[in-house]
Amino acid sequence: MQVAVFSDIHANLPAFEAILRDSDDVGVDERWCLGDVIGYGADPDLCIELARERCEVCLVGNHDLAVLGELDTSTFSAAAAAAVEWTSAHTSKENLSFLSKLSPADTSGDAALYHASPRDPVWEYVLWPEQAADCLAVQEKRVSFVGHSHVALFFTAASDSEDGEEANGWQAGAGTRLEIDEGRWLINPGSVGQPRDGDPRAAWLELDTETWEATYHRVGYDIERAARSIEVAGLPDHLARRLFLGR
Repeated sequence: MQVAVFSDIHANLPAFEAILRDSDDVGVDERWCLGDVIGYGADPDLCIELARERCEVCLVGNHDLAVLGELDTSTFSAAAAAAVEWTSAHTSKENLSFLSKLSPADTSGDAALYHASPRDPVWEYVLWPEQAADCLAVQEKRVSFVGHSHVALFFTAASDSEDGEEANGWQAGAGTRLEIDEGRWLINPGSVGQPRDGDPRAAWLELDTETWEATYHRVGYDIERAARSIEVAGLPDHLARRLFLGR
């Protein structure tokens, strides 16, 4: 089975539409979303509706939970907190109800899915090999996928790795291909709607669950349209400007 794995859409409709078109062109069978469908961007309802329609699996992320009133935003940046408040007032009750039924983790399939990390599915940013080694040791499946950091990257260790054993990890550019049929893997597909790895293009990952091959994809989209929507909505200008930088 061919699967599109992606995360952190953040109400960026042009970016979400772009990765859906790209994955359709590839011919994927399923789409797995790792959470944070909303927050930051100006099209929460349309993005939730697309996720409801097109995703066979969808997790809830920390921004989704904050909009639902289930997380305190005191630790959020000022711009992120403002976006949560705006999104809460501009998302339909039906779509909020959909998000409220989602979990930040799903370990029912051949690969484990977490919004943030195997140790903390809501909050932990896995960016360094030392963190990843501990996560790889406790994840429920040999292969796991995480989002949250907005950085396309991967970590791997031997299948028999013990708690604290060293993990190897790297950022992954467009076209990076991984053979993940052996060893333990923790993989981040990057962000659809707000990349922070220096590449402003929307990110998604193609997974073949039969051969256990994974390929990173980046897709250009109409950033001007997404930024203009943020500005028209009255959201912080910073959230529009950063889209052009991939930061």
